[in-house]
Amino acid sequence: MELSLTATHRLGSQNQFLLPLEHNSYNHYHLCPIPISTKLKKLPKTTLRVSAKKKSTIEGISDELNSIASLNLDFAPSRRQVREAFTHVHQQLDHFLFKTAPPGIITQEWYERNSRGLEIFCKSWMPEHKVPIKGALFFCHGYGSTCTFFFEGIARRIAASGFGVYAMDFPGFGLSEGLHGYIPSFDDLVDDAIEFYTKIKARPEVRGLPQFIFGQSMGGAIALKAHLKQPNDWDGVILVAPMCKISEGMLPSTTILKVLTFLSKMMPKAKLFPYKDLTALIIREPGKRKWAGYNVISYDDQTRLRTGMELLRATQDIESRLEKVSAPLLILHGAEDKVTDPLVSQYLYEKASSKDKTLKIYEGGYHGIMEGEPDERISAVHSDIISWLEFRCTR
Repeated sequence: MELSLTATHRLGSQNQFLLPLEHNSYNHYHLCPIPISTKLKKLPKTTLRVSAKKKSTIEGISDELNSIASLNLDFAPSRRQVREAFTHVHQQLDHFLFKTAPPGIITQEWYERNSRGLEIFCKSWMPEHKVPIKGALFFCHGYGSTCTFFFEGIARRIAASGFGVYAMDFPGFGLSEGLHGYIPSFDDLVDDAIEFYTKIKARPEVRGLPQFIFGQSMGGAIALKAHLKQPNDWDGVILVAPMCKISEGMLPSTTILKVLTFLSKMMPKAKLFPYKDLTALIIREPGKRKWAGYNVISYDDQTRLRTGMELLRATQDIESRLEKVSAPLLILHGAEDKVTDPLVSQYLYEKASSKDKTLKIYEGGYHGIMEGEPDERISAVHSDIISWLEFRCTR
């Protein structure tokens, strides 16, 4: 059974929201109690690093590919080298998204400099020439992630339904320039998305068509903040397991926050937050968990200090402005998500002022409802997104 709500239905509990500070090879994050004592002389032992940790061996591939995958991915050239080496491997993975990807999709990859001088990786997926384009969808990926792995299969299915799909890797992630996993300013990510997608909106193939922004996990926070900056520029917002609120009970103490703030200014790129592999919490179907390791350019390491503080500040800012969310809104979340709490989505649904809003909670679903569920559920989630888009492009 699945729970589906429209704007006329309200939900109750609003407690327990998660702070995303841990992550894994699947590119997402989780509540992380910060192990810093208020007495500095009793600080717990931890590893303070700036460079990348050693990669685990990937089973089922050659020693040569494992050697390439073990490269230090701190900077874009090595990430691009690794991605190029694994492109053919990804196409052969025994995963629903790759096996059922519709043929005939027209893809384009390119790089362009943003206004801050960083080279950004961009990609588009368009339907076959004979298929009329109904609208444009602009994707914002999750923390540590890229638009070139699992989203490849998702984008192809949406494009096959008649939509132009566009995505970028944010600075510091995927194939874009920037220190791996480093977010010096969350607002810069939002501005990067607005800057890039504003250019895309002017393209002849999508100019004048309905335009939607789509965010997963941390990308949901980027999508929300982009909408809040441009409340009249989007025909709809789609959020999957979004990062948008935390509760007071989940926040570190004021003293610890002050310590973290100080440290993030002194050594912003250092990795201090603990690492935890969350693959089993993100991918519900055990047989699909092994494929997470093939996302070889994901950020799979401890959170950098400045990054952690920027994520915290972003959630606080969004939490204070949920009532200003006014665009048509689709929120999808797994009921058993232990990475970002589905109560976050319920709270957003209640607070948003959107007149057209829908919340759908998938029974038993984990965090990766678009990639890590049984095949039938993955297909259903994609169909729910496509149906929602089609309805708002035809009425």
